Amino acid sequence: MEFPVQSGLVCARCGDSVDAAQLEAGRPNSALCRTCRLAPPPFVRAVAFGPYQGRMKEAIHALKYDRLHPAARGLGRMLAAAIAELAAEAPAAMLVVPVPLHRSKYAERGFNQARALATHALGFLSKSHPEWRLTLASSTLMRLRATESQAGLTPRMRRLNVRGAFTVSDPSAVKLKHVLLIDDIFTTGATARAAAQALVKAGAASVWVATLARARRISEFGRGVAFQDGEQIEGMTGDAPAAVFEEGSRFSSHDQPSF
Repeated sequence: MEFPVQSGLVCARCGDSVDAAQLEAGRPNSALCRTCRLAPPPFVRAVAFGPYQGRMKEAIHALKYDRLHPAARGLGRMLAAAIAELAAEAPAAMLVVPVPLHRSKYAERGFNQARALATHALGFLSKSHPEWRLTLASSTLMRLRATESQAGLTPRMRRLNVRGAFTVSDPSAVKLKHVLLIDDIFTTGATARAAAQALVKAGAASVWVATLARARRISEFGRGVAFQDGEQIEGMTGDAPAAVFEEGSRFSSHDQPSF
């Protein structure tokens, strides 16, 4: 069984699926999903290797929960392929910043999977794109508090959960620098937005995002009830857009907020 890859029409900013009819209608910003049109994210673009399902989901869980560290190399190669999609438009020099764990979670787990993936990805990119100056800066971003798990939270609750959760350890290190933010899974984008906002506030010139996997949204406006992993979720009314994600969204990227 092969790892699934990202395919079809996707949002030019966050990588979520977009409706082909919107593109054909020729409306302004038609290449953007509804969420990005209503609330533009603080990052320039987010890319992912493939959807968070099947073998990809199993491999990420093996790395994070089963501590199967050798898996990081193969997954790092896939992350490198996703990052390479940005090569033609991203800045020539970037700081590579893995999304951090809170110190309590790091003490429990003993490693940060985002950092492991970033390290392997940079190794592959140094050979495939030697002219691209990508510098790992794993201590740049800090998680200020141990946020609760994002699992089962509505998009609005996810945003509130990670609001103000990140800070930059040394603003002078990112001032006027371009940053590539790394994590394993992009779900609603709440964590990516919060982390990118902290970097921009500290003076970063731009923030880009790359993840291994993307949880795909499969319904949006007008829903009072949502479905997640085939199970009904109550309480989505009034949270526009009410995002519903395909399998895997009940798991966070590090038992805390997934992207």
